[in-house]
Amino acid sequence: MLKPGMTISHRYDIVDKVGSGGMADVYKAKDKKLNRFVAIKVLKREYSTDKNFVNKFRGEAQSAAGLSHPNIVNVYDVGDEDGLHYIVMELVEGITLKRFIERKGKIEVKEAVGIAIQIAQGMEAAHDNNIIHRDIKPQNIIISREGKVKVTDFGIAKATNSNTITSNAMGSVHYLSPEQARGGYSDEKSDIYSLGVTLYEMLSGKVPFAGDNTVSVALLHIQGEAMPLKELDPSIPYSVDKIVQKCMQKRPERRYHSASELIIDLKRAIANPNGDFVQIPAFVASDSPTINISDDLGRIKKGSYPDEDIRDNGNQPTDKIEEEEEDLDTVDTKVEKFLIAGSIVTILILAAAIMFIVVKFVFPNFNKDKDNNPLPTPTDIITEAPSPTETVVPTSPVVTENVSYEPPNVIGMIVEDAKAAFLARDPDAEFMVYEEYSDEQEEGKIFAQYPQPTNDPAKGSMVMLYISLGSEPFEITNVYNYTEEVALEKLKNDLGLDVTVQYMPSDEVEKGRVISTDPPRHTQVIKGDKVTMYVSTGPEDKRVVVPDLLGFTEMDASKQLKDLGLSLGEVNLQPSETYAAGLITYQSTTAGEKVDPGTKIDVIVSTGPENIETGGDVTPDPDPEGEPDPEPTVVTRYIGTVTIHISPFDYIEDESAEIILEMVQDGYKTSLIPEEESILTDADFPLTVEDIDGESLNPGIVTMYVNGEPFMLPGETEPTTFEAVFVAEEE
Repeated sequence: MLKPGMTISHRYDIVDKVGSGGMADVYKAKDKKLNRFVAIKVLKREYSTDKNFVNKFRGEAQSAAGLSHPNIVNVYDVGDEDGLHYIVMELVEGITLKRFIERKGKIEVKEAVGIAIQIAQGMEAAHDNNIIHRDIKPQNIIISREGKVKVTDFGIAKATNSNTITSNAMGSVHYLSPEQARGGYSDEKSDIYSLGVTLYEMLSGKVPFAGDNTVSVALLHIQGEAMPLKELDPSIPYSVDKIVQKCMQKRPERRYHSASELIIDLKRAIANPNGDFVQIPAFVASDSPTINISDDLGRIKKGSYPDEDIRDNGNQPTDKIEEEEEDLDTVDTKVEKFLIAGSIVTILILAAAIMFIVVKFVFPNFNKDKDNNPLPTPTDIITEAPSPTETVVPTSPVVTENVSYEPPNVIGMIVEDAKAAFLARDPDAEFMVYEEYSDEQEEGKIFAQYPQPTNDPAKGSMVMLYISLGSEPFEITNVYNYTEEVALEKLKNDLGLDVTVQYMPSDEVEKGRVISTDPPRHTQVIKGDKVTMYVSTGPEDKRVVVPDLLGFTEMDASKQLKDLGLSLGEVNLQPSETYAAGLITYQSTTAGEKVDPGTKIDVIVSTGPENIETGGDVTPDPDPEGEPDPEPTVVTRYIGTVTIHISPFDYIEDESAEIILEMVQDGYKTSLIPEEESILTDADFPLTVEDIDGESLNPGIVTMYVNGEPFMLPGETEPTTFEAVFVAEEE
């Protein structure tokens, strides 16, 4: 798979992937040589390894490159590089006709006829150059932003075997002409049939034939009759309905003989919608219809096609639709065998009669022996022989082969067991084996059969077995930057993937939107695969919780801050009655607050009690030589008490939490609960803290932090505070 930024042949820079089909991926690219944007269709690997297919692909694409018409997507170049085979085409900005129909439901008559005229004009130009498209369908029609209709994939469809339909061609089989489905010769009138089906879908919003698989749809093209458009929608003009009917005739000779004839009638339909000018030729039987059908059926049974270079070798998955004519096969085989048997009996009778006449009249003595006795006459011989009826009906092995039997149910079996089950009931059964994607059965098991157990087929008829290739792979939809709900709808409900959601921060993607998936977008997966979807929780909160530095030395505080990505700011010295010298008594940012990495925290370090000597409770005598001693200094201690009467557990679901009580008094901050005792439960409330050392009688304002966040009562915008009351005690 190509990726944006890669370059092909040193000329085409890949910009982005714009689509994927059954046999190729399409990329938008920049042609550096001509400085223009182009579309590059790259063959998938499974086709690139088939030399025969690649040669036809290149040859037909080169032929299509000679086409130049306003209603055809132009082909600029064909090439290959490192096993990649590609076609460079005109880049048409717009949508496919299929998507246009899906959006509008069905298209208004004049608009649909106008689109059909442009498609037919593109077909006309190709047919004049002896190029048959063979895959006209809405998916291959592009409507540009300017409203111009362009047909794409001219020549590319012809490179594929027109008698073969793989599981990727389910979209194509809805537009396939009966002769293509049967494996017969296809020409300009085959494209006209496909255009008729496309016009039918534009006007009605649905295809004329639908089924569960390619085989059932192909059989409907061969045997079924589409409901007339007038019955689906009486507002559709008579002439338009007749044009579609003529395009979709089963026999090619009853259709329009050229795109030019079709264009004339389409233009007349716009001018005279209810005119009766469309003439469908009467059916003319062929001189030897049985032989013609037998030829087709013979090729089906033998697996041979007009192009002998492309055939089913049994190793590659194919879906040859023409073999699905079980009913035609059975009826025609019976007719042929009865005709052959009857012809043999008639010849025997005529020969016997001639012999009798010759012997009777030409050689009168020929029927006597040497004694002149009469010999048995030819009439006697014929009389003694079994009658024609006895020969054909009771004893003929031809008729015996056509005895019907009850088919077994082989769904879920492997192909060898399925064949054995059929051969046990019909030893002369012939088999055609196909491989298709299926969600119903695991890989290697039969998921469909023909004839079905409810059928009554003739012995010796064809048996078709469909082997599952497993679920069909598809690309993960790009849900980047989608909301979580929409992305889940697309991946889980629409695609059937098993999605797990994980949340992670992102600075680029808005909260609640998808960041990425694992596997990533455009990766091939199958239904039921596990996919992890990462959803943004918004920008990552990189803030750091400030630690409690009170009571630590300056060195310890600096280390704590550094470990958290913070740093120690300005350090001031002040005496303290509470903390010993060298310990931090104040920090500029309250413990538990969140700050950005790199924030500096200022602190105050204690120098010890003011004017107090170690071991004494009075100041020293400043004048010991006779001056009277001053009054002894009285040391006063301030002791406080605070009660937290509100339990935070009434507002949180946790059974326990980290509770921090921080008091501010006279500009100093103090932590009231030791760190090792900070994990509390609801049973600890009301919480009373006593013997709080203070600086004065002024009240201390206490803030409670719960798991690092300041506690606030519901409806409040500021943290809830409590008051510590102090009393003085002299020492």
